[in-house]
Amino acid sequence: MNDFLVASSIVLSLVLAVWSLVTTMRNRPPDVSHLAGLAVLELVLLALAATAVAAWIGGEQPAEAGTFAGYLITLVFLPPLAGVLARMEPTRWGSVIVTVVCLVIPVVVVRLQQTWQVPGG
Repeated sequence: MNDFLVASSIVLSLVLAVWSLVTTMRNRPPDVSHLAGLAVLELVLLALAATAVAAWIGGEQPAEAGTFAGYLITLVFLPPLAGVLARMEPTRWGSVIVTVVCLVIPVVVVRLQQTWQVPGG
């Protein structure tokens, strides 16, 4: 897995989480900047997923392929899901949705990386 993409996705996700938390505390719904942030985060996560799949096809394998695939699929679908749910909830709770999803993404990225680095894979 590409360490730069892993670090970028974690940092970007946490920055967006803080921005969404500030928006929540101001009692505001998510705006275009949140959706743009989710789109940029999605691009980084797609690049991360593409490099992981390319390495997997190239012969490297995690010890638990099913778990790795599950984390990878979940990771790719989280930002679009957050964007859709946030747009459906045009209140401060939409900002809470973005905040929570952006706090979950680093956890999934770290678990994905741990699953990839399992010895014997």
